[in-house]
Amino acid sequence: MPAVRRIVHGNREFILVGTAHVSPESVREVQETIETERPDRVCVELDPGRHGSLTKGSDWRALDISKVLKQGKGFLLLANLALSSFQRRMGSGSGTKPGAEMLAAVEAADAAGIPWSLCDREVQVTLRRAWTMSGLWGKAKLVASLLSGVAGGDEVSPEEIEKLKEQNELDAMLAELADYLPSVKKVLIDERDRYLAAKIWSSEGARVLAVVGAGHAAGIEDWLGRFARGEESTDVSEIDTVPGPGLFSKILPYALPAALVALFGASFLRSGALASLRMLGFWVLLNGGLAALGSALCLAHPLTILVSFVSAPVATLNPLVGVGLFAGLTEAFIRKPSVADFENLQDDIASFRGFYRNRVTHILLVFFVSTLLAAIGNFFAIPLLAGTL
Repeated sequence: MPAVRRIVHGNREFILVGTAHVSPESVREVQETIETERPDRVCVELDPGRHGSLTKGSDWRALDISKVLKQGKGFLLLANLALSSFQRRMGSGSGTKPGAEMLAAVEAADAAGIPWSLCDREVQVTLRRAWTMSGLWGKAKLVASLLSGVAGGDEVSPEEIEKLKEQNELDAMLAELADYLPSVKKVLIDERDRYLAAKIWSSEGARVLAVVGAGHAAGIEDWLGRFARGEESTDVSEIDTVPGPGLFSKILPYALPAALVALFGASFLRSGALASLRMLGFWVLLNGGLAALGSALCLAHPLTILVSFVSAPVATLNPLVGVGLFAGLTEAFIRKPSVADFENLQDDIASFRGFYRNRVTHILLVFFVSTLLAAIGNFFAIPLLAGTL
C-alpha cells in the first residue's frame, strides 16, 4: 500500500502520497491512488525545469565547459552532475528512472481529466541557494560526499529503495545530513517542505492529492497545519531567490592574500630578505605542490600539472581568480571535449570510471581537486609560517 497521509483542515482534505523517487512500486501506487481517490487537483514535486528535462531530455551539447569555469560555476556543475549520478545509480537498481512516479502522476491526472500543478521550487534556485549558503569547506564536503556516492558504484536493491519510504529510515538519513551539512539540509529539505506545502495549500480544490518524496511528507503536514492555524504566511518569495554573498564570503578572498603578504613582510622586517624568500619558497612548494598533486591524482595532462603548480600561488594572491581555474582551462584546451563526451554524459556519470573517462567531468574533477588541495595547503601553511616568526 502507498505511504498515504490524509490531512483535513476545515472543508479541505489533503492527501499526501509519499514515494521513493526511483521505485517502480511507487509508480504503480501513484497511478492507483489517483484513479481511486479522484481528487480535485494533483500536485507533483517537480519544477518546470525538471519536468522539461524528464519529458524532453537535456541537451548537454550546448554546454561550454570553459565558460562554466570562467563564470565560477565549476563547483556547482560538478555537484549537480554528481547528484544526478547518484540518482541514476539508484534507478539502475530498480529499472526506474528518477522522477518516473511524478510523470506517472501527471499522466494519470491527464487520463482522468484532473488538473495538475508543478509545485516544487526551481532546481537551479535550490542548488544555488545551497551553494551560496555554504562556505568553501562546506562546498568541498558537499561535492566530496556526492562523489563518494558515485565512487561507491554498487547498485541499490529494490528492497533498499522501498525502505526509503519508511519514516524511521528517512529520519536517520536526514539527521545524518543535518549533522554533516546543516546548511544544505536546510535548503534541500526544510525550505522545500515549506515551499511545497505553500503551493499545495494555495492549489484550487477541496480535495488535493500531492505526490511528494517520502522524506518531505512529515514536514509538509506540519506546514499545512501552520497555514491552517494562521501561524504562517504562504508567501515564499524570500526563499525563492538566491541570496548574495555574506560579509565573511566577501572578505575571505582578500583576507587570505593579505595575511600571506603580512607574514612575508613581517619575516623580511625581522629576519631579512633571505628568510622572507625561504618562507615564500616554502609556501609556494606547499600550495603549488598540493595543487599539482590534485591534478596528477585526476590523471591530468603533464602540462596541466605544471600549470597547476605555477598558477596556484598566483591565483591565491589574486582574490578575483579561482585557484583551479587555470588548471581546468588548460585541461579543457588540451583535451577538448568531443561531441561524444556530451552525448554520453548522462551515461558516463553513472560510474566513477565514467567520471574520469568523460572529458567534461574529467575537467571538472581537475578543477575541483586542484582547488581543494591548494586550499588545504593554505590552511596548514598560514599557522606554520606564523610559527616561524
